[in-house]
Amino acid sequence: MNIFETTETLPVVPHDLSIPQFFLDYEGNEKLINNGQSVRGLEPNPWFIEEKTGRRIGLNEIRSRSFGLANALSARYNIVKDDVVLIFSRNHVDYPIAIWAVHRLGGIVSGANPDFVSNELLYQIRTCNAKLILVHPDALETAVTAASRAGIALDRVIVFDVDGRNAPQGYQSVAKLICEGLNQPTHFVEPKIDARTKLAFLSFSSGTTGKPKAVAIPHFSVIINVIQMAMHFKVFQEYAPWRERRFRPGDIAIGVLPIYHIYGLVLNLHFILYSRMSLVLVEKFSFVKMLELIERYRISHLMLVPPHIVLFCKQTRLVENYALGSVRFIMVGAAPLSNEVNSQIFNIFPEAHIGQAYGMTETCTSVSAFPITKKRGTAGSAGLLKPGVRARILKEDGSFGTFDEPGELCIWSPSNALGYFENEEATRETFVDGWVRTGDEAKIDRNLELWIMDRIKEIMKVRGFQVAPAELEGCILDHPDVNDTCVVGIPDDYSGEVPLAFVVLKDEASARAERSVEENAKVKASIQKHVSDNKVYYKRLAGGVEIVSTIPKNPSGKLLRRVLREKAKHLNRPTTKL
Repeated sequence: MNIFETTETLPVVPHDLSIPQFFLDYEGNEKLINNGQSVRGLEPNPWFIEEKTGRRIGLNEIRSRSFGLANALSARYNIVKDDVVLIFSRNHVDYPIAIWAVHRLGGIVSGANPDFVSNELLYQIRTCNAKLILVHPDALETAVTAASRAGIALDRVIVFDVDGRNAPQGYQSVAKLICEGLNQPTHFVEPKIDARTKLAFLSFSSGTTGKPKAVAIPHFSVIINVIQMAMHFKVFQEYAPWRERRFRPGDIAIGVLPIYHIYGLVLNLHFILYSRMSLVLVEKFSFVKMLELIERYRISHLMLVPPHIVLFCKQTRLVENYALGSVRFIMVGAAPLSNEVNSQIFNIFPEAHIGQAYGMTETCTSVSAFPITKKRGTAGSAGLLKPGVRARILKEDGSFGTFDEPGELCIWSPSNALGYFENEEATRETFVDGWVRTGDEAKIDRNLELWIMDRIKEIMKVRGFQVAPAELEGCILDHPDVNDTCVVGIPDDYSGEVPLAFVVLKDEASARAERSVEENAKVKASIQKHVSDNKVYYKRLAGGVEIVSTIPKNPSGKLLRRVLREKAKHLNRPTTKL
């Protein structure tokens, strides 16, 4: 069996600490990768900076607020070990506080996209059996609708405090609960856990097929993935002069990635804080706002996805209006960058270290990243395997490939998730003997550099988010005019991919569509609107709708998606902005 791995050995990491105990309380966590030496004497910087106000929040305040909220959630709502709390919010300085408060009670956190429509949120609530919902005020109406349908009492919907606004009448606010918890006797004791098996997060992913599934992520997966990243980038180690080190206590990162997404949760939040850096948490992404914040706070580290990079490359005149010389590091994940885009971003930030990383929700984030030995990652490469990661290449004939042979990438890592929550069939398909079958076609060269070549699985990657064709197909088939459908991804400069639907119309609708160009456009627009009304924005049919007479299938009825992908290449369709 051909297994690829580095020679670096991971340190022994405690198995009895929860995420907040390790990141907030444990005095020796940085000593694990720094030869037993502490760096806490170098740590006067705040952990969070609130984007709008510049308010700086340090470790002591974070500990206090997480304790206060945990105490109130225990006393008022009786949240106990293994209860699931769903957070339906944009980034907010109290979002991490809420995560760590739930963890101190032994609870499980499930983050949901605040742009979900109510039926998408309802699906997540029911799948993870949430007992409590914390919500951004902008998403309150959707949360209330979904909570009511799920049978969750509205007094168990709690609102984050935003811009000094009080929670609407009848709803409790997070800030008031924190104060309440700090001013009453302690109602809870942090449970003892085995971090390798105790669930911390139910993070939703489309896996290889079908509707989103709850990935069961234990506390240890987050902790060890941060350690793997820190070892890979030699955090706290004196491997170079201070000014040339990639991650230094006191540096400032921007948090534009959503915390509900695994990339934002593990790397942009926990890894940045572990590295003793400050994080400017951004509530909602805007390119101009990001440029302003980089200039205002002299931000040094950007963790981004390809659409962000494309904006830098396409809006160079706007970029030139801002002082961005503070940027020293840019990491891009979620999808590959083209050689042309790589070259452009290198020119825009000539002094910065820039490269890519690869990971997925099922591996609890990163398994590779561009190396510390290179200022620039190799164009098209996902970087080197991280310490503790093992990789195999599964070829079509069932054998395992060696160097430079393509096949399905399979990953073993101590950070791998435990499987899909209460979904044994899906778990068996993806989690095999401790290995994750990624569904990505890849190869590994003799330098242990990982190259992602194509997607074997059907999942599309739209703006870094997974989109399952089957989910959209189910939605489209609910449209009264549609008899059959198949959805494929088509390339898009900004989003990476966008969904295009091939549809077979029912006879009456087909006759209408054939009457005139205008009627044809109306039918297509109606199908697009139906999807827009029922799915989050990045799942919309930005690639359009193509009417066909039949959907090609094999004798067993399986959609021949590859045939339609080829057909899509020759349509030369413009995409619509999501």
